[in-house]
Amino acid sequence: MTSPDSTYLKTSFDSVSNADITILILGSMPGDKSIELGEYYGHPRNRFWKIISTITGNQLPLTYSDKVELLLKSKIGVWDVAHKANRKGSLDSAIENVEPNDLDGFIAKHKNLKIIGFNGTKSKDLYDRYFDRYNGIEYVHLPSTSPANARINFDSICEIWRLSLVKELADER
Repeated sequence: MTSPDSTYLKTSFDSVSNADITILILGSMPGDKSIELGEYYGHPRNRFWKIISTITGNQLPLTYSDKVELLLKSKIGVWDVAHKANRKGSLDSAIENVEPNDLDGFIAKHKNLKIIGFNGTKSKDLYDRYFDRYNGIEYVHLPSTSPANARINFDSICEIWRLSLVKELADER
């Protein structure tokens, strides 16, 4: 018989990044649809990709490889705080028994990193539980792009993301 802990064990993906990124967006861990597709923010109602294309002034890419290319062209990386965790379903509130990713190592390797944006409260809380904040990096708490966060409309969430990341995005244009 499988223990409850292993039944719902989920693992995050490798980061989407290169040496040039100046912004890192941290999620908590991929949801079930993303895991099924093997893509960050794979749920069709997740607003992440539409927000990124809007705030960078680009068309919404149709393929995952084009979405990744847009991120890297915009000097934005994506990763999750949790490497492994138990979670039944996709809600952040169900995340338990977290094994974090090596964010200290990631930050040490990415010398151009200026902003870490937390995509939702859970990623911020997990980061603060397992890691210290670095001098020289600005940390911003962004409203979650998850379909579960329906209380904020698209224009408002884009404006918050744009204002939080605008200086760095403007410097990259």
